[in-house]
Amino acid sequence: MQIKTFNNLKARLLKDKEIKKNYQALGAEFEFITTSIKKRIEKGLTQEMLAKKLGTKQSAISRLESGAYNSSFSFLQKTADAMDLELKISLAEK
Repeated sequence: MQIKTFNNLKARLLKDKEIKKNYQALGAEFEFITTSIKKRIEKGLTQEMLAKKLGTKQSAISRLESGAYNSSFSFLQKTADAMDLELKISLAEK
């Protein structure tokens, strides 16, 4: 079965109960990561291309997208700017 879009891949993966549980536990962090990857791909950028726009290395983008690194607000803002996106962070009552 060939997966043609990011959304198809996400829907397919979330059918797995363990993956869905972990996805929900990560909440906003995982949503940021998946949205960032989706937007980068939609804009036709590789990790290396985005890294060059940021003046960093591809490995920094890989760490951001894998969730293996807690990025600073500044780095997140620079990443959003490099993709012509607006970074919105908010706090709300639970």
